[in-house]
Amino acid sequence: MVIPLLLFVLTANAQTFSMETVNDSVSYLVLTTDSTTDRWQLPYPVYQFQVGDVNGNGSEEAMVGVIKKTRFHRDFGRRLFIFKNYNGLIRPLWMGSKLGGHLEDFRFIESRGTRNDEGGARNEGCGTIRALETGKDGTYTISDYRWEGFGMVFDHFIEKKINQKDKAYEKFHLDRTDTASEHQR
Repeated sequence: MVIPLLLFVLTANAQTFSMETVNDSVSYLVLTTDSTTDRWQLPYPVYQFQVGDVNGNGSEEAMVGVIKKTRFHRDFGRRLFIFKNYNGLIRPLWMGSKLGGHLEDFRFIESRGTRNDEGGARNEGCGTIRALETGKDGTYTISDYRWEGFGMVFDHFIEKKINQKDKAYEKFHLDRTDTASEHQR
């Protein structure tokens, strides 16, 4: 009697986020669970799609990079939207207009048991969003952001003041671990 109930609980939590592209400016985020399918229209160009546990709740969220204007940033720019599964329906978790600098790209990094400044564990189970950004001076910065309370907050710099675009992208895609020597506050 306990085993069938346990199997139901385990399989009831199965979920998959995917992306369907209709054309260059319309895509659908799709959530498929054991019993439902939900679609969320994204009427913007999508440049990036990642899935991972951003907020440490044990469920995967969908991270979607879109190109659009916002109320506070009137120019077209790359934005990061994070969506969650709420009872089988896609719902926004965070619809960021900006991280730090001008967002060029992002990628999700699974939790590695990062540490806070005192050396203790922080946000166990939360992954990190690594961002490649440009500043007003035109140089590239690689930064890590983490979930805190309502949204993404700056965690630390991986590298600053990278002058060449190809070098910035090369360093951005390296799978560097989170060590104290990399932190530049």
